[in-house]
Amino acid sequence: MSTSRRDVLKMAGVALAGSTLPTFAILNPNRAFAGVNADTLKVGLIGCGGRGSGAANQALKADPNVVLWAMGDIFKDKMDASLENLTKVHGPKVKVDEGRKFIGFDAFKKVLDSGVDVVLLATPPHFRPEHLTAAINAGKHVFCEKPVAVDAPGVRKVLDAAKLAKQKNVSLMSGFCWRYHEPKRASFARILDGAVGDITAIYNTYDTGTLWSFPRVSGWTDAEYVLRNWTYYTWLAGDHIVEQAVHSIDMMAWAMGGKLPVSAVGTGGRQVRTDSLFGNIFDHFSVVYDYDNGVKGFHHSRQQANCENSYLVQTLGTKGSAMVNCARNVHEITGANPWKYEGVQNDMYQTEHNELFASIRSGKLINDGEFMAHSTLTAIMGRMAAYTGKRITWNEALNSTEKLGPDTYSFDMKPPVVEVAKPGITAFS
Repeated sequence: MSTSRRDVLKMAGVALAGSTLPTFAILNPNRAFAGVNADTLKVGLIGCGGRGSGAANQALKADPNVVLWAMGDIFKDKMDASLENLTKVHGPKVKVDEGRKFIGFDAFKKVLDSGVDVVLLATPPHFRPEHLTAAINAGKHVFCEKPVAVDAPGVRKVLDAAKLAKQKNVSLMSGFCWRYHEPKRASFARILDGAVGDITAIYNTYDTGTLWSFPRVSGWTDAEYVLRNWTYYTWLAGDHIVEQAVHSIDMMAWAMGGKLPVSAVGTGGRQVRTDSLFGNIFDHFSVVYDYDNGVKGFHHSRQQANCENSYLVQTLGTKGSAMVNCARNVHEITGANPWKYEGVQNDMYQTEHNELFASIRSGKLINDGEFMAHSTLTAIMGRMAAYTGKRITWNEALNSTEKLGPDTYSFDMKPPVVEVAKPGITAFS
């Protein structure tokens, strides 16, 4: 795709794309700020890393009358780099003055209080339920990165926030970007329309290489080191089956029409990524999901260097097979109803924001809340099964009392120290 969610923002010199979206707004016409029209949508960015910066870039390109109004992060250097790059690209559409640059663990509250209409939530996943709940309570439209939680209590908060978003008439869009990719929309529409017959099994993978890490710098506390390397700590990221491979799990859920698995069994561990540098997460997972209609979902994911990579979802049915290969951009059905996608190849990241802002303008609001929470919990359920070595049911996963991470935060805190899970020994809670 033309934009990477993983790459650090590299946008200098990129021209601002035009837009044909409508210019009317469903806003309070009496609410205006200096240099900003009454129908201007003001965006707040919460989490200014590469993903957040990319989302802000896409938001500013999605509508001709959108400005970046406020930013929040716990790291000043992240915010400064993001603001500099966004300003180079978008110039006058970036209106973040010194009074709307917020640093600290409470920065999200200050962004929400700054007069923004839309917020982009792109911090590490641990913080998502709290930030999302606060944003919806404040009546803001939300773009919410995936996954939406790292544990079941967080998922339950997100489900409550999704219901509240409907009551408050605000849009809630997820970062499950493949849902906005035209080849996959066409593929899964055919699957759901019966092109492969009755589904018997779904095989999905997310096998990649290793991720980035930041070496420790003199002066960093233990908490700062962990927070800067958040992907390696289950309490912050949920492990890579939740943080990354959840994309493939979400497409499995898509193929199933949102039907929930009744149970999961799995395995996993650390074969090569055993150094303490990698926190307490696994480097591979294998999970089998069972559905009450007899369908089985087979998931495999790993983060290991110099191995065969795979990123696909294959749906097997009584009349054929549908292949959605994200790495090779293959979308085809074989069997009784052969088909191959040959249509438009859109930038799904940009489409997300185009549709979000169009929904706000038109009043035809989007709410991805339920499926984004369910897909996240399906991934968490797989992690639980792999960590414990036990069969975990959907109800057990949903009602789990295990809460990962602390309730309060500071750079002086002692971050949670959690041993690497041991199947058969680690208990479910």
